[in-house]
Amino acid sequence: MSPQAPHHHHHWFTAAVITLSDSAAKGTRFDRSGPAVHQALEKRYFHVIGTEVVPDEQHQIEAALVRWSEQARLVVTTGGTGIAERDITPEATRAVCHRLVEGLAERMRAENMKRTPFAALTRAVCGIRGKTLIVNLPGSPDGAVESLDSIIDLLPHALELLEGKTEHVTRH
Repeated sequence: MSPQAPHHHHHWFTAAVITLSDSAAKGTRFDRSGPAVHQALEKRYFHVIGTEVVPDEQHQIEAALVRWSEQARLVVTTGGTGIAERDITPEATRAVCHRLVEGLAERMRAENMKRTPFAALTRAVCGIRGKTLIVNLPGSPDGAVESLDSIIDLLPHALELLEGKTEHVTRH
């Protein structure tokens, strides 16, 4: 018997990327984070079916999260996770999620804190809406991709569990 690869996924999962930024929504700043996250997702496990740029307005963020979570299994946001007054992505995410997945956010922060103590100021959350996982990433392209990289290998298994595939993954 040849040993099985630790992870073999039968299908790619759908994903959507939402950039949260007043200036990018107005067109006064070019969105670099959304495309960087899009590229990182397409490299591993995910097929990005949509992207959107939304201003930092809670009702608009909530509406975008609800809309995309009906179409994609993973909804990734970038931006609005800090402690400035306009940083309301975590509040919007909590409002539309039925449950939070604290460990994913903890892991992202722990990895980012190895590089900068300011990672302690990100309030990013990860949560579940239906069978969709919503993941908040920071707004900088580097921070967003580094945060995603720290959890991306966990996401297919998480999505399979949400789908109802609960047989345990064999540990090697």
